[in-house]
Amino acid sequence: MSFPLQPHLRIFQTPADYHNIQESKLSFGSEASDSCKKCVTAQVHRTIMQCPYKVDAMKRALESLNLNIVEMTDENATLDGGDVLFTGREFFVGLSRRTNQRGAEILADTFKDYAVSTVPVYGTLHLKSFCSMAGPNLIAIGSTEAAQKALKTMQQMSDHRYDKLTVPDDAAANCIYLNIPGKGHVLLHKAPEEYPESAKVFEKLKDHMLIPIASTELEKVDGLLTCCSVLINKTSEL
Repeated sequence: MSFPLQPHLRIFQTPADYHNIQESKLSFGSEASDSCKKCVTAQVHRTIMQCPYKVDAMKRALESLNLNIVEMTDENATLDGGDVLFTGREFFVGLSRRTNQRGAEILADTFKDYAVSTVPVYGTLHLKSFCSMAGPNLIAIGSTEAAQKALKTMQQMSDHRYDKLTVPDDAAANCIYLNIPGKGHVLLHKAPEEYPESAKVFEKLKDHMLIPIASTELEKVDGLLTCCSVLINKTSEL
């Protein structure tokens, strides 16, 4: 089902099952403008907690958008979307409990036009448990030792210099950035009542429209904001 949210933003819903997004993870490769992804290929991943019918539901949704689908069929490879950070220039892939080196290699083979670097993840579930893109060239990052160590690795692996936005709470660093025509920079972030100190940091982004989102229930099942949606820049005739 789809319905218009804004003139240039449309929502497509998968069946009403949270895990269709959380476990049937995806990554997208694209030509990017202001870190907004113009997706030309979608890769359906195998995760350690994979359920076939959930992968199938996501695959059908993507096929309805006429995307090029690449399925990861290697039994030895695991790759979870929560470990895939696309900056608009390159991919960083977290090596975690749910993503291994073989999964990262298949991602790199799928998106040959982009650099793919691996980042060891310790003490948390995913790479994006403590980081995400908060704007063009801007990485939101948590303050823990694990988060800062991962950021240092990304900085060492990349030829590009990114700006960083450091927040006190790792979970609050998981946010969703959109560049919407007519609206400009839009950022969905954790609500102030949940992470008040981190919310104060986001409020410094004067060029962004800030939309706080309550996500306490999601966190009970290790869910974060980026777990619940896939952003695709497509033409309006959808």
